Amino acid sequence: MTSESRRTIYPLINCADPAASMEFLEKAFGFTTHSVHKDDTGKVVHAEMVYGTGMFMFGTGKPGTSAVYVAVEDPDAHHDVARAAGAEIFRELADQDYGSRDYAARDLDGNEWYFGTYRP
Repeated sequence: MTSESRRTIYPLINCADPAASMEFLEKAFGFTTHSVHKDDTGKVVHAEMVYGTGMFMFGTGKPGTSAVYVAVEDPDAHHDVARAAGAEIFRELADQDYGSRDYAARDLDGNEWYFGTYRP
């Protein structure tokens, strides 16, 4: 099993201009692009960058905010446990067009957590 297939936690970073951020992160810190997804106008809406065995994902959002994506084996069961424990579910469990089944919740401090089957 490769380190990529065992990854389970991915930081999510929000940027005002993801394309400019990608260029900066490559030049300044040595990150490399893993994948880029653009909308119909060519604007980056989601990107993934790597450094060694680490990976993070990012897109357009309020700069300086972040969240965490966690890959789980059974998002339905995970969702049910989170709801029963009182987590605020702000994006319901759903199948995504990129093949993941996931949901999003906030913890007691309002931090955003995304759980699903997506593994870049």
